[in-house]
Amino acid sequence: MSNPIKKMLARLIIRLSGRLSSRPDKKAVFASLSQLHEAILKGKKDRGPVVPFASDSARIIIFSDQHKGARDAADDFRDAAATYSGALKYYYDHGYTFINLGDCEELWENKPAAVMVHNQQPLQEEARFLQRKRYYRIFGNHDLEWHYLVPRRQFLRPLFGKKLRVHEGLILQTQYNGDAYRIFLAHGHQGDKRSDGNTFSKWFVAAIWTPVQRFLDIHPDTLSESFDLVDAHNIMMYEWSLQVPKTLFISGHTHKPVFASMDHIDRLNKQLQRATAEGDTAAVSSLEAELRRRADEYAGKQFVKTMAHPTYFNTGCCCFDDGDITGIEIADGFIRLIKWTRKGGAVAHRKVLEECPLYYIFDQLNP
Repeated sequence: MSNPIKKMLARLIIRLSGRLSSRPDKKAVFASLSQLHEAILKGKKDRGPVVPFASDSARIIIFSDQHKGARDAADDFRDAAATYSGALKYYYDHGYTFINLGDCEELWENKPAAVMVHNQQPLQEEARFLQRKRYYRIFGNHDLEWHYLVPRRQFLRPLFGKKLRVHEGLILQTQYNGDAYRIFLAHGHQGDKRSDGNTFSKWFVAAIWTPVQRFLDIHPDTLSESFDLVDAHNIMMYEWSLQVPKTLFISGHTHKPVFASMDHIDRLNKQLQRATAEGDTAAVSSLEAELRRRADEYAGKQFVKTMAHPTYFNTGCCCFDDGDITGIEIADGFIRLIKWTRKGGAVAHRKVLEECPLYYIFDQLNP
């Protein structure tokens, strides 16, 4: 089939999938996140642990949404696998704790055995962190099976060993100015009717979407699950985070990076406006090039948002089709949105997209 026809069919399928997807429900999102957060604080370790950390010296990397597949045309992790492995080697060597924030494997589209076979290297890189007691794993909607003991023992234990636990969420807790401050982490699918316990969605992805995706070579990050839905869901999670005193919320799921409650594309646009007004031609050129390169990230974006309080962060994903990955670092008193790239067989390269001292963020939080 010719490429123009394939492109036309791809656009039709993208529009169709957007119509079939149900929107995230604000009431359900709020209720589900609140229930999980409260359960962890009450010590229900089956839901997730409370982990103390020193805000001025801890080193933590948070990645999500690898969607590791079977290395076929439907595998969204395929192009980013080498970048991901290079990043993990860096973080292991530099003493970071790794929080894997869900949708680590793509189990809607693939059988667990196939994913294990085709992802030995990145999984072994992850297992090294666990051996050093520097690894936490959260499940998402696409790897929900890891929440259950039998598949976890059958497929993950041979690589990770008996010490692996898979949680629904996690709370990092620290002291600042004599008070407890927390960072709550969850994948972010909680309360999303499209994917949280939606049997039809799982069937549609496995039986319809995957064969079409393989044929047309469509990746979910180009689909972006409709940018108005992504923005709407990020805003709901931000609004939920405003309710929780002295707490930041970090999620994944939407595949769209958010730093201090502003998505990275919005921030680039604001930086471009300022550079233009100041006549900084070098900055204008650099920012315009970055926006062009990220055109697929924001094509179709319905509105621009600026959320006033820096309470919400999103890791982005590890399956962008250009091979880049994004994540959130907490290191040496800073919180950072980072991107890793790997071009032309070169070694993976780390770039800080946004950063801010943690104390500054804590000072802005609700009392």
